[in-house]
Amino acid sequence: MSYFNYLRSAHKLALIIVFGGLLNFGFTLSNSDVIIQTPKTDQVDGEVIWHVKAIHPEGYFLDIKAMDQQGNKYDVKAIQDADQTKLLDIKVLIRGDKIPVKILQSDGRFMPVKAITKTGEILDIKAFNAKGEELDVRGIGHSGNIIHIKAITKNKEFYGVKAISPAGQLNDVKGVKVTKNAVEASVNGVLIHAHVKAISQTGCSGDSFIWHIKAIHPEGRTLDVKAVDQQGNIYDVKAIQNSNQRSILDIKAFIGDALQLPVKVVLNKDSKKEIKAIGEDGMLYDIMAIDKNGDKLDVIASNRSGNLIDIKAVQKNGDLYGIKAFSSEGELNDVKGVKMFIEDVEMEINKIKIYAHIKALPQ
Repeated sequence: MSYFNYLRSAHKLALIIVFGGLLNFGFTLSNSDVIIQTPKTDQVDGEVIWHVKAIHPEGYFLDIKAMDQQGNKYDVKAIQDADQTKLLDIKVLIRGDKIPVKILQSDGRFMPVKAITKTGEILDIKAFNAKGEELDVRGIGHSGNIIHIKAITKNKEFYGVKAISPAGQLNDVKGVKVTKNAVEASVNGVLIHAHVKAISQTGCSGDSFIWHIKAIHPEGRTLDVKAVDQQGNIYDVKAIQNSNQRSILDIKAFIGDALQLPVKVVLNKDSKKEIKAIGEDGMLYDIMAIDKNGDKLDVIASNRSGNLIDIKAVQKNGDLYGIKAFSSEGELNDVKGVKMFIEDVEMEINKIKIYAHIKALPQ
C-alpha cells in the first residue's frame, strides 16, 4: 500500500471515530497553549438571559421586540433559571415583570405569536430589519407537537427565530403543544393554541451550499469572520456543504472568483498554534473577526477537549466570542478545531505544519 493510500485510509478511519464519539476519544493531551476563561453572562436574580433574534439568510441577526398599542417596544428574552438549557421560557421584560409569550388560537393560515399581560392586554411580537421595517413573527406550520416560528417578510420570506446565550449557545424558538386540543389553555382570559419555548436544536440538512462564518457577541449580534492577507486585503471565510450531510463541513477562505484556500490550526516556527488560511505558495492569511467599528479581533485556538478545540474570537480585554457557521435557512454549526491523530503535526500543506483541521460541526 502506498503512503498516500495509507494516509487516506487513516483519515477515513479517523472520520468514523469522530462521528462515533468525538468527546470520548482517549487522548492524553498537552494544554500548554490553552486559554481558559469563563465568558461573561447577563444575569437577573441568578437567571441567565438569552437574546431572542431572527436570523437573516446572509447570517446576521434581527432584533425581536414586543410592541403595545402605543408603539412602545419591550425586550423579548429566553430565561435560563437552572442548569438545563434544553427547554427555556420565552418572556417579555416590562419594568421588572416577565410577560408570557404564546401562540394564540386562530383560524388563519399563520398563527399569531403574542405576549399576554396580567390584565389580558395582547402585545404584538415583531422582528425589525436594518431599515427599521417591521416583520410579523408567526407560527407557520406543525411538525407533530412542534410549531415552527418564523419572522415573515413582505415577500413571504421566512427567517428562523433563535435564542442566543451570552456564551454563544443557540436554541430554536418553537411553539410547543402538550395536548391535541386546538385550545391548549387560557392565559389571563386569552385562549392559546401553544406555548413558546427555546428548545435544543435538532438540525436538518437544507439546500445551502455556502454557510456564513460569524463570531457571536455576548450582546446578541454577529461579527464577520474574514481572511486578511499581508497587504490588508479582506476575503470571505465560509463553510461548504457539498452533500446532504451537515455533520462535518469544510471551512475555506474564498480568494477571488475560483480559489478556495484551506483554513487550519497551524504550528508556527515557535510551535505556537495559530488559525490561518494557507495559499498555494505557502503564504498565510490571518483569520480575523471584524466588529461594527471595523476593528479586527484575533481568532484563536482556545480550550481543548479530547480531539476537539474551541475556536474563539478574542477581544483586547480577553473576552472570548464563539464562532458559528450559519446556513441561509438559519441552521447553525459550531466551528471547531478537529484532531485526527495524537501527534502534534497532522500533515503538511505547502510546507506549512498543520496541528488541527477547522470544521463546522453540529452543536
